[in-house]
Amino acid sequence: MKKNLLSWVAGAGMLFAIQAESLAQRDYPTLSQMTQRLQAISGSGSTAKLSSLTKTEGGKDIWVLKVGKGDLDNKPAIAVVGGVEGFHVLSVELALQFAESLVKDNSATLDRNTFYIFPNMSPDAYEQYHASLKYERRGNAAKVDHDRDGQVSEDGYVDLNKDGLITMMRVESPMGDYYVHEKDPRVMVKADRSKGERGTHLLMTESRDNDKDGKFGEDLEEGIAFNRSLTYKFPIFTPLAGDFAVSQVEGRAMLDYLFDQWNIFAIFTFSPANNLSSPLKYNAADARKRIVTSMLEKDVAINSMVSGIYNKTVTPKAYNQTNQGTDGDFFQWAYFHFGRLSFSTPGWWAPEFKDADGKSNPNAEANFLAWADSEGIDAFVDWQSVSHPDLPGQKVEVGGIKPFVMYNPPFEKVADIAKEHNEFILKLAEMSPKLEFHNLQTEKLSNGLTRITVDLFNNSPLPTHSDMGVRSRWLRRVRVDINRDAKDLIAGDKIKLINKIDAFDKTTLTWVVKGSGSVDIKAGAAHTGFATLNVKL
Repeated sequence: MKKNLLSWVAGAGMLFAIQAESLAQRDYPTLSQMTQRLQAISGSGSTAKLSSLTKTEGGKDIWVLKVGKGDLDNKPAIAVVGGVEGFHVLSVELALQFAESLVKDNSATLDRNTFYIFPNMSPDAYEQYHASLKYERRGNAAKVDHDRDGQVSEDGYVDLNKDGLITMMRVESPMGDYYVHEKDPRVMVKADRSKGERGTHLLMTESRDNDKDGKFGEDLEEGIAFNRSLTYKFPIFTPLAGDFAVSQVEGRAMLDYLFDQWNIFAIFTFSPANNLSSPLKYNAADARKRIVTSMLEKDVAINSMVSGIYNKTVTPKAYNQTNQGTDGDFFQWAYFHFGRLSFSTPGWWAPEFKDADGKSNPNAEANFLAWADSEGIDAFVDWQSVSHPDLPGQKVEVGGIKPFVMYNPPFEKVADIAKEHNEFILKLAEMSPKLEFHNLQTEKLSNGLTRITVDLFNNSPLPTHSDMGVRSRWLRRVRVDINRDAKDLIAGDKIKLINKIDAFDKTTLTWVVKGSGSVDIKAGAAHTGFATLNVKL
């Protein structure tokens, strides 16, 4: 007993020390710091178990924390996922802080729920944040010929102005698609040809045309992006997607792991996609397609209800949040191909900024820069003329918003962001399906028979299954067992399967049983938990 107590104290001390370090640090963690914090969370005596699913092409671990108590596999679970985009470093920190808070401060939640936390699905790309050359990388370390010309990574990004950052370059040209924003000359706006707008510049990422094919930066020094390579609307023959869906070891390992976790009822992703500030819309035509591309109507209603809770819990109001999923992403895969309720948020966005006249700018970049200026944040590289070896005689300027700053707030703001999102995830856990038996009636019949009638009630604002989960026939149905031999069951099923029980709804069960004594009834599924009932005949 003394040895166990000392182990627990040592593990707890390590956890608190790492937490203190994380709160004291001034920037997003390195991969090494992330690993140290995960190991501290899962120390001796912890309710968290840390596992490496696989290693990426770049030799980085794909970690998962399984957090819970008791029979973890038969409690309703939430998967919390960060780092689906390598440039979204905030998502990794939010997942880490949720894990730390869950283990340290929310032990009671684990009596009823299990959590699977994947803090960083793109460690190869994430590493670019701390590299000497910073750019918003998405792909892993796989060697890929993105432009299919027989050469690998010959047209990557090039730091033309030698500032250690990859930003944008603009080239004066009457054939360009962009023009200078009329209110903020730092910002380039795409011309709307339907409105007769004329472009004045070509705009592309800071790069060269090393293979002389007239294209810039089309064969990057990075491989496949996790958030572009999954099966839902897989964007075939496009850069960063790969030759086929789930082609990379990290994607396969994660999906294989998830398909073994039958108790997951919802997935929460920190990613650029957002269906929490604004819920998805129902499209009847898309929902009727053989390959469904709209969230189903009842699931949209759930999304709307959960969105309302999110907006009450997370105080900053969304502005310019239009990304509700991209082809090949994880957030949509979790719903359409995994059949679970799927929620995603970037966690942070630049708030709406109003000028002295009370007017805001609908252009996302102009709004961000105005807000950054007001906060004293150095977020922009001024446009600077450079001599471009592949564009002789043309006016080429390099500049633009610095990498990472538009999607990741200054680190000192993260603790408050994490606190609110931790609270929301716990509220979502409290809403997990909860099966209960109510209104038990036993009626003595002739010839030693007893009729048993009872209501199986889902005491939750969420149904036991999403409609997509029912349609996919992948989620396990609610199973009801009565421990009586079949020969003693005059009416009713020894095993009954129920497709779905809606929120705060019930299904009535009945049996006619021969004999005396008592019977035990058990109902549930791994993702709903189980209810038991003992009935005296």
